[in-house]
Amino acid sequence: MTIRYRLTFAALRVFLAVLFAVLVLFQVMSLPGQFAHMAQESPDIAYLRWPLTIVSIFLVVCIQAVVISTWKLLSMVQGNRIFSRASLVWVDVIMWAIVAAWTVLVGVFLYVGFRATDPGLPLLLFLMVVIIAVAALLMVVMRALLRQATDLRIDMDAVI
Repeated sequence: MTIRYRLTFAALRVFLAVLFAVLVLFQVMSLPGQFAHMAQESPDIAYLRWPLTIVSIFLVVCIQAVVISTWKLLSMVQGNRIFSRASLVWVDVIMWAIVAAWTVLVGVFLYVGFRATDPGLPLLLFLMVVIIAVAALLMVVMRALLRQATDLRIDMDAVI
């Protein structure tokens, strides 16, 4: 493996670790504190404190699953084991995490959309729903490509 790839892998690992640490910080301190503050400042919407806390922490967990899976796939690439059935498991974890986040976000979008008086937030949520749908569909395509490459690799190994 060339030095450029080693540096790229090292940088990606650093950024994945930083991202995971920041997500844990959000999960444990920032999000619960933000919604507690919101409930104190706006008693008329205080009933949303726990639903918003739970939904936001769930979405963070989905992102954490993607980060962990990406780390595992990166390790498989470095070990020249990416074209194996085990890699498909980690791609499946990414796909299901994206689908779970998308499903919850669609629920939030519908809830907000039917209650909104201003189109700004529903449009932003709709944009997020579309972006996550594109990411999920892209992962389906990438999984299909990985599966084809894995099958070809297995066939080639059997021939050789």
